[in-house]
Amino acid sequence: MAKKRENKDSNPEKQALLQKLKELIEDARKAVVRHIDNTMTLTYFIVGRYIVEDEQQGKQRAEYADETIKYLAQELTRQFGKGFSARNLASMKKFYRTYQLRLGSEPILQTVSAKSHIRTTIEILQTVSAKFSKPFLLSWSHYQLLCRIENEEERNFYEIESAQNNWSFRELERQFSSSLYERLALNRNKKQIKELSKTGQLITSPSDAIKDPLVLEFLGLKEDSSYSESELEGAIINKLEQFLLEIGKGFLFVGRQVRISFEEEHFFIDLVLYNRLLKCFVIIDLKIGKLKHQDIGQMQMYVNYYDRMVKATDENKTIGIIICKDKKDAVVEMTLPKDNKQIFSSKYQLYLPSKEELKALLKSEQQ
Repeated sequence: MAKKRENKDSNPEKQALLQKLKELIEDARKAVVRHIDNTMTLTYFIVGRYIVEDEQQGKQRAEYADETIKYLAQELTRQFGKGFSARNLASMKKFYRTYQLRLGSEPILQTVSAKSHIRTTIEILQTVSAKFSKPFLLSWSHYQLLCRIENEEERNFYEIESAQNNWSFRELERQFSSSLYERLALNRNKKQIKELSKTGQLITSPSDAIKDPLVLEFLGLKEDSSYSESELEGAIINKLEQFLLEIGKGFLFVGRQVRISFEEEHFFIDLVLYNRLLKCFVIIDLKIGKLKHQDIGQMQMYVNYYDRMVKATDENKTIGIIICKDKKDAVVEMTLPKDNKQIFSSKYQLYLPSKEELKALLKSEQQ
């Protein structure tokens, strides 16, 4: 019986060409998906505008609006299937009202509404897209969640972060539920909080990369259960992608239990990361109990070692972050020099925080 011919070819040139074609096709498919998402998002925005304009033509009665939505939902669902329920049409209305200032004051949308010089829906979408250069950067699912955020500055922050970091809807949902905006705002003054809504999180100094607290609910560890530091480390390694997203922007994994040695003594660093934005090593030490001054001294030793023995001359100074269950800020402040810019501490918690509690804490910090 003849052997089945294999499709594999060891010729390097053919393999290189095959890889180029694979990457091309994958990128093209992703571009098609993004184009479809952008087109549908813009379509839903215009649908929302048509409905709102109809309600504003002297027919603002609530019963008229409700009946109109029900009628539209029934007929659109009959012709186009799922996606046009009364609830979804109401979401499109809210989407338009939330973001109408982004496009609504421009003459092009007046033309779109009147259809005076535009003959087809495709021409409408192409004209608006060309005019505004991707006014909506995310998917419809993203904007449905964003429209639920009443604070405009907070909403802008999550939109920018989602676009810059290519967050999936699930990741946006998780970051919002973990109160990322409030946690970052706690370490900033009013002017810096305003900047969050305009630029997102910018990493220009070591302190910019620190979140306090860190929320590690995705590890699956129980708050009231007994676990060791090695078990905490193992859980982080098993969920490394989520951990790197939680700890911040630009972090890359280097190693775990990294050994350093001098004077015949060996020390093991829990986690070593690298931040490509700050261009420096980041050393992580995990503590399941209360932070002690000895822990800070140990971290200072690790940082000094990396600065003197590991980092290249064109890299910035090493950052040390002690992630602990409990800490007293006074201990940290009294142990470290006043001009400290290298060693930081962050509390971690194994449950999603209450947004109300964080907002109240943020308000009290600003008073």
